[in-house]
Amino acid sequence: MLRENPDGVDVRIFGTNVNRDAPALSACDVGEVEPRHVGDDEYAAFALDFARRHRIDVLIPPRRLVALAGLHDAFAQAGTRLMCSPAAAVDLLTSKSRTYEAAQEAGVPVPPWRLVSDATGFLDAVAELSAGGERVCIKPAGEFSAFGFRILDDSPLHVRDLLAPAAPLASVPAVADALRRAADEGEPIPEFMVMPYLEGPEVSVDCLSAPGGKLLSAVARSKQGRYRLLLDEPGLTAIAERLVSHFRLAYLSNVQLRHRDGEPVLLEANPRASAGIFQTAFTGVNLPWAAVRLLVRGDAGLLAAPRLGGRVAVVETVAEVDGTFAFDRDDRSAAAQDTGHVLADLDRARGAREAALHPHRTDLLLGEATATAG
Repeated sequence: MLRENPDGVDVRIFGTNVNRDAPALSACDVGEVEPRHVGDDEYAAFALDFARRHRIDVLIPPRRLVALAGLHDAFAQAGTRLMCSPAAAVDLLTSKSRTYEAAQEAGVPVPPWRLVSDATGFLDAVAELSAGGERVCIKPAGEFSAFGFRILDDSPLHVRDLLAPAAPLASVPAVADALRRAADEGEPIPEFMVMPYLEGPEVSVDCLSAPGGKLLSAVARSKQGRYRLLLDEPGLTAIAERLVSHFRLAYLSNVQLRHRDGEPVLLEANPRASAGIFQTAFTGVNLPWAAVRLLVRGDAGLLAAPRLGGRVAVVETVAEVDGTFAFDRDDRSAAAQDTGHVLADLDRARGAREAALHPHRTDLLLGEATATAG
């Protein structure tokens, strides 16, 4: 969608991944391996160094937003525009529980949930939320994508279950035992959310908004087997608009909804583009390019009303790749040779970000935060 932009701009795409064999890198003009299992400071230093070395004009981070949010000035000094929502919003939305609390304040319906971190709290939450007969599920409360999601099911296994596709199931006793064992062995236990399992298709709303949270365009879509429905349901996009405005999200974001008792409720909100945003191309609106234009020029261009109500099929394609990158350098010493001045540039930007996130702290003055290499 970036290469096929309506302005006819010749776009060169640079990409990184922790896996050098990631198929997405084969679609990039230039690909590079990024560091795995590093702290926010080291990742930010890598990203800034990458932007400098390749003279990146626009950086669109699909992950590690916490490490980069609030560093717009540092990237601007390198000649790079960073596409990212405010650091406060990114920080809040990495916690599903805090997201639900804030959404309730904005008048957005959310399902009931309980935070748990031990076996006793987990069992109490399950008993409370399943008392009305609803199935319940558990998932990490932090930013783990779909990893860790389990539907809680104590029913006996049948032969038909063995013949069906595997489902993410776990029994209540097994989860409680895992929490007890982790506590006994001193293993760190993150917070988990216990909530009703919301049946039915998930609705994903891809959003384009101006800095400050004004929604410019939105496309809601849902799954129906191998098909994707482009929904013409203003009520769904209205919920997304309320959230985008409340969190002051900028450029590309995504709101996920499911239905409970026939009414849409928030599943999660992400301050980044969704992996399926390419499906919105069939509505006649190029959301990724509009976001780039908005960042670079200050306006999103002419945005026609999306063509909604249609259905598109998801198919698999096979493409031959040569297995090499246009730019493939795994030499960390060369890539990090400028780490000193990169971290120095990050100091002042990180101080501003921390001051915005923690206004009550008096020790976080502009330029006084200390950056480390992780």
